[in-house]
Amino acid sequence: MVTTRSPDRDDLRTAKGGARSPPRLEAAPGPHQDGEDGAVPNPPARSRATARRSPAYSFPYLPIRGELIDHLVHAWQSRFTLSVSPATLALAFADWAMHLSNAPGKQAEIADKAIRKLNRLLVYTAMSALDPDCPPCIEPLPGDQRFRDEGWQTFPFNLYAQSFLLMQQLVHKSTTDIPGVSRTHARIVPFVARQWLDVFAPSNHPMTNPEILRLAVTSQGMNFVRGAENWTQDVLRYLAGRPAPGAEQYQIGRDVAATPGQIIARNELMELIQYGPTTATVVAEPVLIVPAWIMKYYILDLSPENSLVRHLVNSGFTVFVISWRNPGPELRDYGLDAYRRLGVMAALEAIGAVCGGKRVHACGYCLGGTLLAMAAAAMARDNEERLASVTLLAAQTDFTEAGELMLFINESQIAYLEDTMWECGYLDTPQMAGAFQMLRSNDLIWSRLVRQYLRGDEPVTTDLMAWNADGTRLPYRMHSEYMRRLLLGNDLAEGRFHVEGRPIALTDIRAPIFAVGTVRDHVAPWKSVYKIHLLSDTAVTFVLAEHGHNTGIIAGPDNPKTHFRLTEREADARYTDPDTWIATAPLRSGSWWPAWTDWLIRRSSSKRPAPPTFGEPERGYPPLGPAPGRYVLEP
Repeated sequence: MVTTRSPDRDDLRTAKGGARSPPRLEAAPGPHQDGEDGAVPNPPARSRATARRSPAYSFPYLPIRGELIDHLVHAWQSRFTLSVSPATLALAFADWAMHLSNAPGKQAEIADKAIRKLNRLLVYTAMSALDPDCPPCIEPLPGDQRFRDEGWQTFPFNLYAQSFLLMQQLVHKSTTDIPGVSRTHARIVPFVARQWLDVFAPSNHPMTNPEILRLAVTSQGMNFVRGAENWTQDVLRYLAGRPAPGAEQYQIGRDVAATPGQIIARNELMELIQYGPTTATVVAEPVLIVPAWIMKYYILDLSPENSLVRHLVNSGFTVFVISWRNPGPELRDYGLDAYRRLGVMAALEAIGAVCGGKRVHACGYCLGGTLLAMAAAAMARDNEERLASVTLLAAQTDFTEAGELMLFINESQIAYLEDTMWECGYLDTPQMAGAFQMLRSNDLIWSRLVRQYLRGDEPVTTDLMAWNADGTRLPYRMHSEYMRRLLLGNDLAEGRFHVEGRPIALTDIRAPIFAVGTVRDHVAPWKSVYKIHLLSDTAVTFVLAEHGHNTGIIAGPDNPKTHFRLTEREADARYTDPDTWIATAPLRSGSWWPAWTDWLIRRSSSKRPAPPTFGEPERGYPPLGPAPGRYVLEP
């Protein structure tokens, strides 16, 4: 009989075509061929008499494929768990509960804290009844905007808010610093407890939110009617797969991703865009931008006022950008090395043909920066001097302190995610969006619920929000390698990552590095980005920008209210820890973009040739059509 073998996570091919391995033909195992201990490997042939006594027919033996069943069950479960492994949560809370139950001293501390907080609340209740302007007994955490409305200072809403904030403190005390809990579980438990507690925040419910009740009175309940309409529209839009409201005003190629250019190369993973010049002469060394394939490239080419691509072109650079394909099941077997070869290296080959072999200023954003660091280290190992400089925008090369994104990175969670991806061959957009929203639930979930469903506000969409709703997918093999080799194993930072069969080391990179971190980055915390100082011996210029992972990178030069810090470290200089660095680095006004372009110019030759033509047909790179191209439009 014929049985098919389910794809093994450790046996995925790296074939360029990305096709799945063909089914393996197997014979149904007999009683001595099932691999059991004690089985006879080559049983003797049966006698002719025994053969005659055998029936003329037999029922086929259908072996149970346990791995296949596990794949299917976990893929089905993930639809209800936001792709979070139930085993991971169960083990974390079991670890916490067992150690807390065996820590009477910690239990006494928690009980004492609970009694003292109850006393504080009772005292505040009495004082606020006598003096409505008495100071609160606890203030919200920095950045918590839920209780800023003046209605939270009046009875009984002040008691709701104060009770919740005191409970938030008590839950934090009860879930942290438990002796004996593993480091991983010690991060998971308080995070999950905080997510559950936020569900019951008084700001999220109409009867305990003074702002919503006041609005309901003044609008005669029409805010709830508008909120119901918003909810209905969101449900219908989700079921129909339509974009967020207002996204239609940001059309790709017209309103965003509108910088003029041409597609000059295309393969199964990416299109390479060359942008048109706006100056009579250009810097001799071109700029290659490698965005992350977890996002569409045009976050770096949004509206004209916050387009990094347009800023570079107007500053006299020839700019090339990789536009990644949105992968489907056909690319399930494409791994990190395929993205390096068919992305960074293929783009450098095309740029060399167009620009005459000049060195390139390479820039990588987020995961694209990690990929660029791999490619740069591999080229440095092989003595290829193609890069004039390396710029890493919110990109990590060491993942030991990768923030709350690392909360659920363990063997159980990765195996669960691999089973989730196994069914369709990729990690889908809703799964990624749910994970990132969970990291910032107050900003991305509950505040939106209050605005649109309780207040009834009209949804407001910006160019960044329209881009954020234009999601992408991640191939099975690539995402599995990313989680196992980088997040879990930290192979790149520790010298175990292999390219073309040999290990690479970031210390081999001799091109100067310009690294940018952002203050409120929940994806790539700035102290994690700062570790490039430990992993590289070359000159490093480090910038700490304001805002978050996306807003800090696209903060255009026309924003005078933003600030940044910048320092330059010479090659082989002594190390400065991040706390000392932020205490001593000078604060500068404005955007970091002009400082970066000045840095690039100082590391370029003095020649200012005429801009190159689009593509190079004679060397196999003819223009294939206008930017933004075909891949960015794929759903």
